[in-house]
Amino acid sequence: MNTAIAQRQESAAIVQATESTTILQVIQRAAADPQCDIEKMERLMAMHERMQAKSAETQFNLALSAAQSEMRPVSADAENKQTRSRYATYAKLDGALRPIYTSHGFSLSFNSEPAKSEGEIRVVCYVSHAAGHTRSYMLDMPADGKGAKGGDVMTKTHAVGSGASYGMRYLLKMIFNVAVGEDDDDGNAATAPKLITQVQLYRLQGVLSQCSQGTQSKFSEAWPDPACMTADRFDTEIVALEGAAAKYKDHLANQVKESGNADNP
Repeated sequence: MNTAIAQRQESAAIVQATESTTILQVIQRAAADPQCDIEKMERLMAMHERMQAKSAETQFNLALSAAQSEMRPVSADAENKQTRSRYATYAKLDGALRPIYTSHGFSLSFNSEPAKSEGEIRVVCYVSHAAGHTRSYMLDMPADGKGAKGGDVMTKTHAVGSGASYGMRYLLKMIFNVAVGEDDDDGNAATAPKLITQVQLYRLQGVLSQCSQGTQSKFSEAWPDPACMTADRFDTEIVALEGAAAKYKDHLANQVKESGNADNP
């Protein structure tokens, strides 16, 4: 730990402990007096609680500073196939940061709340410190299953899970102000590769709608947002989808034929 930070933590703890002890002594003396004014006692107790809360917040801030002083940039360990960019997964961030922040008395817990806008999910992270202070951080993420061009690219369940996962990862980076490599923009680079056109997107969606549910699910897993497909991948993907659609059409035709034979023995 940084020596200057450690000294500030120690000095703050001593000052606040002294002030808290003084208030407690006043309260104890007041409580021992049978003619003690109850309202005065309540004001003293409220003052003591505020001082404790302030002390806990101070310890939180100092510990956060100490934890950040030990954290280093985290290297990317995953690739966004849609944009050919690299980013750090939540598991990579957690593995690098958890040992540090827990050693400084922090614990994290996540929850979700309704967001202000429909089609979004609010991811909330509660950061608690051993001294007693808790601070909440929140981030609203899209969860409507829509792609960049407005088309449906995933189910609502998948969309909520994806939004929560992205929110947790982004919050973890934001809380501790952690840099992730040089290329970790999760596919939003200023010099991003050329993407498919709107016409190509419509063609993909049209052929996909003629495929089986299984094929559609696999495609959505590979391309959560088809609008982000790079142009050099279009020919390969459209040929594969057209083949799958043709097989599914034959499968349905055979089912109809077999059903007709069963009705006319």
